[in-house]
Amino acid sequence: MMFTGIIAAVGVVRDAKAVEGGRVVRVGADFADLALGESIAIDGACLTATGHGDGWFEVHVVTTSLGRTGFANYRGGRRVNLERALRAGDRLGGHLVQGHVDDVGRVLSVAAVDDATVIDIQVPAAVMAVSIPLGSIAVDGVSLTVNAIPAPDLIQVSVIPFTLEHTTLGDRVVGDLVHLEGDLVGKYVTRLAEGWRAVAAR
Repeated sequence: MMFTGIIAAVGVVRDAKAVEGGRVVRVGADFADLALGESIAIDGACLTATGHGDGWFEVHVVTTSLGRTGFANYRGGRRVNLERALRAGDRLGGHLVQGHVDDVGRVLSVAAVDDATVIDIQVPAAVMAVSIPLGSIAVDGVSLTVNAIPAPDLIQVSVIPFTLEHTTLGDRVVGDLVHLEGDLVGKYVTRLAEGWRAVAAR
């Protein structure tokens, strides 16, 4: 499945409970045509709809996903970004996003700068390795541009008012954890470069 990082709706967690093999999260959202088994990205993590009803759907977050996301701490009332899987022929308005969260980052600062909000995020090495200035990154499922890299473990993004209003990024404050997915193209380039270096070192 593929996504674009363009958020379709903001849902609200109605319930989240531990079950054998992970955690079940119920989200309130108005997706009348959602089908069982459909893939949907919640805060950038691709999950499968395992149940649905009038104005809600459920997903099962497995243990491995809990280990690389913040879902273990999600509680009722939390707002979440939602995006349904890309269909053939859809516009690619953001960038290619797999819905495979690489790790979590921590918000270090949030500041209004001119007509935008600048957010500094501390990111793990694996995400930093595939990030470049003006490249792409998904933060809680939102397609954003890397505005700058002020430090070896710090990425800065600039968020316009429309995005703040129509996603949960406007809720984020210093200390919050966010889901991160590094640029897909950057991952492949980095992997190929590692292979070339290994061959050259022989």
